[in-house]
This record gives sequence, structure tokens and C-alpha cells, in this order.
Amino acid sequence: MQGYQQPFSDDFGHLEGASGYSVDLDDSSSLHSSVLPSHEHHHLTAQQTARTDIVDQLEFDNLAVSGFDGQHHANHDDDLHDPLADQEAQAEANVANLYEDDFDGMLDDLNREELPPHACSYCGIHNPACVVKCLICNKWFCNSRGSTSGSHIVNHLVRAKHKEVTLHADSPLGETTPECYSCGAKNVFILGFIPAKSDTVVVLLCRQPCAAMQSSKDIVWDTTQWSPLIEDRSFLSWLVKVPSEQEQLRARQITFHQINKLEELWRDNANATLEDLEKPGVDDEPQPILLRYEDAYQYQNIFGPLVKIEADYDKRLKESQTQEGLVVRWDMGLNQKRIAWFNLPKLESGEVRLAVGDELRLRYHGELHKAWDALGHVVKVPNNVSDEIALELKRSDNVPVDCTHNFSADFVWKSTSFDRMQQAMRTFAVDEQSVSGYIYHKLMGHDADPPQVLRAQMPKRVSAPNLPDLNHSQIYAVKSVLQKPLSLIQGPPGTGKTVTSASIVYHLSKMNPGQVLVSAPSNVAVDQLTEKIHQTGLKVVRVTAKSREALESSVSFLTLHAQVANSDTHPELQKLIQLKQEQGELSSSDERKFRALTRMVEKEILTNADVICATCVGCGDPRLKNLKFRTVLIDEATQATEPECMIPLTFGVKQLVMVGDHSQLGPTIMNKKAARAGLNQSLFERLILLGNRPIRLQVQYRMHPCLSEFPSNMFYEGTLQNGVTAPERLRKNVDFPWPQPTMPMYFHQNLGQEEISSSGTSFLNRTEASNVEKIVTRFFKAGVMPSQIGIITPYEGQRSYIVSYMQANGSLKKELYKEIEVASVDAFQGREKDYIIMSCVRSNEHQGIGFLNDPRRLNVALTRAKYGLVILGNPKVLSKHALWHYLLTHYKEKKTLVEGPLNNLQPSMIQFSKPRRPFDRNANTNRFQHDARDVFSSGLNGASAAGLPSRFDSNFYRTHDAISSIPSDAQSVRSQATYSSGLPTFSQAGSAYPSSMKRGGPASTYASSTFSQDLLSSADGASVRGDDAGSIANGGLPGSGMSSAASSVGYSQADRLSLSDAVSDYKSQAGWTNDDDARTTYTLSNVTDY
Repeated sequence: MQGYQQPFSDDFGHLEGASGYSVDLDDSSSLHSSVLPSHEHHHLTAQQTARTDIVDQLEFDNLAVSGFDGQHHANHDDDLHDPLADQEAQAEANVANLYEDDFDGMLDDLNREELPPHACSYCGIHNPACVVKCLICNKWFCNSRGSTSGSHIVNHLVRAKHKEVTLHADSPLGETTPECYSCGAKNVFILGFIPAKSDTVVVLLCRQPCAAMQSSKDIVWDTTQWSPLIEDRSFLSWLVKVPSEQEQLRARQITFHQINKLEELWRDNANATLEDLEKPGVDDEPQPILLRYEDAYQYQNIFGPLVKIEADYDKRLKESQTQEGLVVRWDMGLNQKRIAWFNLPKLESGEVRLAVGDELRLRYHGELHKAWDALGHVVKVPNNVSDEIALELKRSDNVPVDCTHNFSADFVWKSTSFDRMQQAMRTFAVDEQSVSGYIYHKLMGHDADPPQVLRAQMPKRVSAPNLPDLNHSQIYAVKSVLQKPLSLIQGPPGTGKTVTSASIVYHLSKMNPGQVLVSAPSNVAVDQLTEKIHQTGLKVVRVTAKSREALESSVSFLTLHAQVANSDTHPELQKLIQLKQEQGELSSSDERKFRALTRMVEKEILTNADVICATCVGCGDPRLKNLKFRTVLIDEATQATEPECMIPLTFGVKQLVMVGDHSQLGPTIMNKKAARAGLNQSLFERLILLGNRPIRLQVQYRMHPCLSEFPSNMFYEGTLQNGVTAPERLRKNVDFPWPQPTMPMYFHQNLGQEEISSSGTSFLNRTEASNVEKIVTRFFKAGVMPSQIGIITPYEGQRSYIVSYMQANGSLKKELYKEIEVASVDAFQGREKDYIIMSCVRSNEHQGIGFLNDPRRLNVALTRAKYGLVILGNPKVLSKHALWHYLLTHYKEKKTLVEGPLNNLQPSMIQFSKPRRPFDRNANTNRFQHDARDVFSSGLNGASAAGLPSRFDSNFYRTHDAISSIPSDAQSVRSQATYSSGLPTFSQAGSAYPSSMKRGGPASTYASSTFSQDLLSSADGASVRGDDAGSIANGGLPGSGMSSAASSVGYSQADRLSLSDAVSDYKSQAGWTNDDDARTTYTLSNVTDY
């Protein structure tokens, strides 16, 4: 079915797969004209929803009451005549009749044996006009939503990753398969319709490339009117009818949870039914993680199965991703190894994460060469410049380089990372020497002895050689770490985590015997840290996986294999290396000698190193097996799973440092069962929940002060200070139409609807993509380079669409657009760009905003830009969620919420939706809180937080702490950190919310700055500095005599750096206190180190 006429006619003819047809209609109206305008459609939808609500309520009443007597209706008839009341009464009567007269028949119909073959596999609805068949699994599904947010057919297509359907033979359009009129594509997620400029015919075209091509004189349709066949996760009703209310009432009621379980069963057994869901073991959930463990055996028994579940899921995913019909081009690498270049179309779904170093098997199936296959490692993954993958083959003999077509690729799943996690947990359980006793009890959550203070000679100069000088909070962090066996450092965005970590490693190496093991979950993080540590003059070795040895990086010269190759201690090894490079292979005897010499030199290099760096999984490398590391530092610890962190910990660690930020994104877990059980919580966060206080780095050097304001207040309790001033982060030579010239940020209102992407598992928004291109072009014209711009979007579908849209529609040279990095929020974590453009994508009536609602994801997105940030989204949809409501209110107050074309931006007058519920950080979590800071306010299960000093109760915290629920009726997100007068207390903004934090004392109404408010550490606002207490409490500076009338004047975060002398208890940089004593917590302004 590629083109057809108005489907509302009774005399609609039967289709027989023709690419297009026409039927003479008595009615001259076109299909396009019969589609309701949007405002009428919404009105109708509201009416239908209201009617459905009435019927649902009546259905409930009928089921709750055994019968009706005549008295009820008699009383009703005595009232004044009301049309709506008549409708309700009629609906009530209809439902009563339905249940009284035909209840047995309904039960019979729901019996599987009585349903026709084309009945919906979920609910049993079998109206031919309402059902379609999935062409992949041959199951039928209806266009009813039931109790889910999307229709049953779309739910199935998304979950099963199927994309082709056919209509029923008895449907108005006949038995036909929707496909693109131009190219024949049958993927329903990319198909849409365009009304012809004449007659009553509509044409189906795919979104890209056919509908994206400009209309010409020869084409009789207007591509600008293209609309998707699937809207709001349901097929358009003129294509597949929505079942009537009566049909839906008679249908089997199936829940969202049951649908998910059924789809899981179908993966293993295509004939599974709903009855199979009742069988024992089907719905078993793994045992969730605990906060505390009796011993390492219990720890292993809980985490071991979770790691296996994730491993099995990963294996099934990768092994199912065979790619057929590949076109390959051949190249020769510098190391004389063959490289195959090809595209993998299925990568867009995001289900499989292809990374450099992954192994693939390439096969040839054609007739021009005998059957051939070979293993290879991925050496390049798709980017903006090219979607090609480069695969370096392990062997180069008999490669069919003359052939380009008929290739396939299989993912080769390797269990190495999962095996190493399991082995680490086994070692932890059986080897008492794997960790020190103190750290063992800390990891188990036991009430350990009083905190140990290690004897350490403090260095006179804390900053490390050849690294930037450290600020006050970094110095405190370094000094604290050197004296403690277990340290957690929280590094908010741009606060210099890497420099701080490198300085810590430098001093640990100088102070302690033995080597320091440095680890992180990602290769990028390890490489960055390796580079910084090398600058201090220490001897560093970077251990990489064998599969990554051919890759170039900034620290290639520090890698173990490179140092072996450059070693001059064994001339015989150098000869063998040269011989191998010349010949490609060695004789068996030379190969044995080569391996023995290589192991010997590797051992020498590792033994003589001061610091060894590897990823967490890489720490399980056999070459490190016999080494012991007394001191371990794990960077980006909040992005690693607990079992992953255990790998570097089981080398006899006695001093452990973990650096991360639990307010940013955590570990990525693919299996939902494992994630629900808690595998997606990091060890860093669990240790915080156990009462281990992290030291927070407090000075950010990345963002313009206006960009750091909201993240500081929302995610870090207003404690972030600016190490850069506004003039340093404002480029006056860049002519860009910022709504407020002194604040390089704005939220651009976009009301275009979201669409499901071609994968069926992601989203895109064409309106936002178009505006992204306009903004990018304007930046180019203002002199901004492509490398200075980053485009962030949470959805792979939008990322792919933006890349292709800019290539096709950008008004400047295509090469410029190619160089811009377009990536997900996750891919940008830990990185920065001068200018960031964020496309939110989500814009719908029923579906919500998905994981945009994750506060950690929003935090990462907002904190990548140095000089400017532009956000594109639909405020009406986003404001339904309290966190976004807060952000939008902030932008509106700053007069940076705008609408209109780029050359004429005007303040938006849109009215925000009221948030459905208060901001709750626990909403998206499973076992524990999303943000471990929650434990400080309420502890676990309502109890006080274990291990926390009594002083740290809820009264201690600032009234605007973002860890509490944000009231839905909060009017303002006033800054208390940069420009304005401070957030209102939660008790003022919405005292109805029990989780709102309260602080006694008269001074807790507004705070002019963090400086002034933080001085009120006592619950009743008592005297802080004698005579100055009054002025402090009223928002003034000690000794300044500022009155409460002056409290509207705020101090910028950067200004607070110069105010340290005003605080009598400020600990000097050279000073040192026992940080384990809560009474001497280091602060700049009594801001705790949380």
C-alpha cells in the first residue's frame, strides 16, 4: 500500500498490493481535509477521554454493587433535566446490560479457544478494522491502548524490535502492507503520508530520504505536509481504527507489566500465552542488593547472580546482532594488517554498544571467492564524519580483497569482563589478604572501629610538580586523603577532579612504599589521568587490553607494550620484534623465545614503575596477577558497578581513594532485572549511604557564572563557587543574539511533535532539528569554529537525524557541519565544549519525557558548556515534571525563555503546566536513592543515617536543599549563589509537602548568599559572631552592619573567594585538622563537605 484514496468511503475498493490506485468518490473532499485540525482533535480527544472515564467509573460501580433497584433511577428522574446526566444514565444502563445480559458470553469470547486467529495477542480484540499483523512474528495486535500509554501494536513492535505490518483482509483498506511509494521501505516507524495536491489520494513516503527530497514540478505532492503514520504511539485511526469503548470493555484486561513479561517469554517460546505467566519461576526477580552484608560470601551470593544475568543478556544481545548484506571496502594498515571498512545499519537502536577493541567475525558468502571468515578488532567506530566501522583483521591470508558485496558480520561475545568481576568477588570472599581488615568491614557496612588516622608526614607544598596550583578545597581533599585509609571525593563538573587525583597519586607514591594502582571504568578517563600523573615526573605504565594495542592515544608511549618495544635491556628481544615486523610471523621456536622475553621485560617494567594505570576490568589482566598494591585510586567511581570496582580492590589494598560524583550519571546496566535489583548503584554511592562523608571540590573553572547557577543550587546545595568570572566567559566578538547580552544562555520554545525513530526504540523531533541547524549556522557566521560546538540530545534517533539534516539543509559548507560533535548526554559526561546546544526531543500528549526526568542526566547536560548554552524543548510538556518546571521558571525569571525566529527572539508567554508530583529523587530508583545525599535528610527507612554525627540532622541543612522534594507550586528558582536573592524556604513555597526541610529561626526566609545563610549552622539562628550575629542573620556580612533591607543584594560565587577573611573559623590552606572529627569540618563558609 503506497498510495490510496480517502478511506472513509463506504464503497472503498479492495487493494491487491498495487503501488497506487484511485476510486471515484461521490464526495469531493480530500483525505487531508478530513483529518481534524489539531485544536478540534484535542477537543474531541478530551471528550472521548471524559466519556471513557465515565464508563470506567460506572463499570467499577457495577462491579462493586450487586445490582440496581428502581429507587436510584427514580430519584435521579426527579432532578432537573440535564443532557450530560442523561448521557451518564444511558452509559450506566448500557454497562449494566452488558454485564447482566452478556457476562457469560463475554467470558466465552475471552476463552482462547473461541477467539479467531486474528485476535489481538494481548487483549483478544478481533475487529478486522482494528487489528494488524506483525510480519516478523505473524502475531496480530490491535490499535487499542488498554491500560498502557501506547497502542498494543506499537507496544509490541517497540519491544520486539519488529517494524513491518500488514492490514487484515476485511479491513477498509484490504490485506495490504504499508510501504514507501518511492523506495518500497516497509519500516512503519519511518513511514508517513502526504496528501496529493489534487484528487483524494494520499501517498506514503519514508521520512528519509524520500520525504526529505524537495518537491519538483514532476511530483504532485507537497513534502512539507508529511506526517508520520504513528502518532503518540498509536497508528492513525484512518489507517487502523481504534476499538470502540464497548470492544475495549469486553476485551481481556492486560497490564503493562504482563505485556513486558509476555514479550520476554516470546523471545524463547513464540507460542507462549498469558496463562504461562502464572507458571512458577516466570516472574522471579533476583535478590536485590543490600546496604550491609554479613560477610563476603553473602556479598558474592547476591552480586554473583546479578553479574551473570547481565552477562547472559549481553551475550544474547550481541549474538543476535548478525548483520547481513554488508558492502566492504579494503585497506592496508600501517602494521601491514588488512582493514575492512563497512556500515552497520542496526547500530542506531543503541541496544549494542560497539566500542573500539570489540571483536567481530567477518564472513563472505558470495560466489566470486570460496567461503571465508576471519576475526578482527574494531579500530574505528562511527562518528559525524563517517558512519563506517574499521575492522582490523587478525590474519591477512586468503582475504577476498577483490570482493565487496555479500559479506556479513557477527558480534563475538567475550566474557572476559564478567569473568574478572566474578573472580574478584571470589578472591574477596576466600582471600583474607585481598583487602585490609578496616576496608573489608567498611565495604561490608559493619560498624568498624573509630576512624583510623594514618601517620603521614604532610608535604610542605601540596600542589604537585608541573600541575596547576590547587585551590582551597582541592588542598583540603589532598591532605585529608593522605591521612585516611578510605576516602571519597565528590567532584562536581569542572572542579578539577583529574588534577586533584593526579596530585593525590603523586603524594601517595612519594609517601608510601610500593606502587600505586590507578583505575577508572573507561579508557578515556584512565588515559587522561595517566597523562596528568606522567607530568608530575613519576614513572607511569599504562596497561591496555591486547585488542587496543594498535590504537593511537595521547599516552601511547606510556603503554606497557610500547615500553617493552622500546626497552634496550634485552637486545635479543629487539631483534625478534624487528624480525616479526618484517616477516609478519616467527617460527615456533622464535615465537616461544619472543613470548618468554616479552614476559620478562613486562615484569621488569611493571616492577620498576611508580604508578600503574588500567581500567577497572583491565586490572584483572594476567600480567598484574602476582602484584600487590597497597594504595588504590579509582577515578569516575560513580560510573562503575560494584563488582567492577572490586577488581582493582583485591590486590591487598590498605588505602583506598574513590573519586566521582553521584549527582552525575551512574553505571549503565542493559538488563532491567539486574538494574531493578540494584546493580546500577555504584559502590561510591553505597558507601555514602553507609555514612562515609565525601569531600566535595567546590570551585568550578568551566562555566560562565550564569550557567553554573542553577546546577549549583539544584544539585550541590549552592556550594559551587566560580573560579572564573563572567567577563572571562563572555566572548564579545561572537555576534550571537542572546536574549540577555550578559547571560549567554536561553531556552528556545519548540512545539513540534516528537516522532518514533526508524529503530522503533528512540525518538526524534524534526522541528527541533531544524532549529538546531539554524543556531549552528548562526554560530558559524559569528566566527565560532565547529570544534567549539557540541550538540547534546538524549536520543540516538535525534542524534542521527540532526547529523543527516545538517548535511542536507545546512546553508554553509557541508564540511563545517560534519566536524560538529553530535552525541548523547552519556557520551558527553566528563567533557566540555565552548558552546552547547541541547535538543530535548520529547513533545507529546501521553508519553511523558522518559529519562529526561533523571536529575543526573539533566545535571550533566547543563554543565558541559563553557561560554554559552541553548536548550530547545517544549515547555508545556517539560513543565509537567517538577525538576524541569524549576529550570523553566529559572529561565523565565532571567528573561531567557524565548520563542520565535532566531533573528527576532521574544519572551515566551506560555503558561506552564502544573507538575504532576513534587520532585522526588527516589522516583526512578529501585533499591536505593538516586542521590546518596538523600540519606542525610532522612536516613534509610526513616531512620537517621548510620555513622553520621548527631549534628547532621535535617535541621542542619539549608532550607533550599535540592535533596528535598520540590513543591509543585514553587514560584521561583531564585539564585542564592550568583546574582539574585536566594531560594525561598520549602516551608514557604509549599508547606504541604512532608519531605520539605525546615529550619527554625527567623532568618530562614531568604538568604542573600550561601555565605550568609551557611553561617546559620544552629537550628534557632543563634549568635554566630557576637555583635555581628544580627547582621549575618539578616543577610549581611559580619561587621558590615547590613540590614535585612539590603538582603536583596547577592554575592557572586566568585566574589566569595575574596570574602574568606570575614569568616573567623575559616581554616587556612596551610592548616590541618582531623577531618574525621565532625566538629572540625573544613568549610569556606561553614558549608559542609557533602
